[in-house]
Amino acid sequence: MTQDRSDELDLTLVRKESLAEGVVRLSLTHPVGERLPAWSPGAHIDLMLGPDLVRQYSLCGDPGDAALLQVAVLREPEGRGGSQYVHDTLAEGDTVRVSGPRNHFQLIDSPRYLFIAGGIGITPVLPMIAAADQRGADWWLVYGGRNRATMAFAEQLTKDHPRRVELRPQDETGLLDLDGLLGSPAADTLIYCCGPEPLLNAVEQRSASWPEGTLHTERFAPKARLDDTASNSFEVELSRSGITVTVAPDKSVLQSVEEAGVQVLSSCQEGTCGTCETVVIEGRVDHRDSLLTSAEQACNDTMFICVSRAACPRLVLDL
Repeated sequence: MTQDRSDELDLTLVRKESLAEGVVRLSLTHPVGERLPAWSPGAHIDLMLGPDLVRQYSLCGDPGDAALLQVAVLREPEGRGGSQYVHDTLAEGDTVRVSGPRNHFQLIDSPRYLFIAGGIGITPVLPMIAAADQRGADWWLVYGGRNRATMAFAEQLTKDHPRRVELRPQDETGLLDLDGLLGSPAADTLIYCCGPEPLLNAVEQRSASWPEGTLHTERFAPKARLDDTASNSFEVELSRSGITVTVAPDKSVLQSVEEAGVQVLSSCQEGTCGTCETVVIEGRVDHRDSLLTSAEQACNDTMFICVSRAACPRLVLDL
């Protein structure tokens, strides 16, 4: 049994441009001009750059433009090779296989927003700001980076929204004043934050006194777990396939399912992209992803099978 791969498209890289030090923007179109898939602020796509080289990047263009998908990519010398390939190998005119879009960072309706971005984390925030403006919502952006030269879109943002955007280059102003920003909960305000893991962890800690469901984050790397040891083996029943598999302590659910001949779309293998999301029909889940909120995890109706496991002897999944 093979999962539907109809969300994959071969697109053409029509423009590759430098936005800031170490950041390039890719503009992708359909080779024969067909409409591209609809998406909403916060969505990302997978760039399938080669065998075992699939990377997720947030869409930073206009959701209303059905002819163009845009992502911005930061060169990460210590990364796993995806950004290096984008910067050094991809060229205008190349064909790029794309999967998605998918969105686990949806912009929820609110009268007010506080956007906090660090470095390349500004990318999903751009279409969110445009949507907040269209909805007539009040919003404020605090955008930090190592220095101004590395902060993509900074000039555009301050020009378009001089009263709503606060730039905080670390070499000029130091670390973001999160205590000042988040020390007291603000009424009717949602927080959206994207950036490096230290920033996300700090924002989570400082906003702990805000109402549940206020903070929304997107991660580029897996969230650190206090206890990430493997658990005991357990059974997984695949309801549509009529197969039951045993997941060993040293195997993921995804690996076990695929070894049984059931192919599942997956990408990051880290619980950050959401590609392998699977409906849970029965059982309790040991959630190890970096996507679901505590309330969503408590529902036990979905899981990311690349990292999450069973918190009971048997799970039944819609596969």
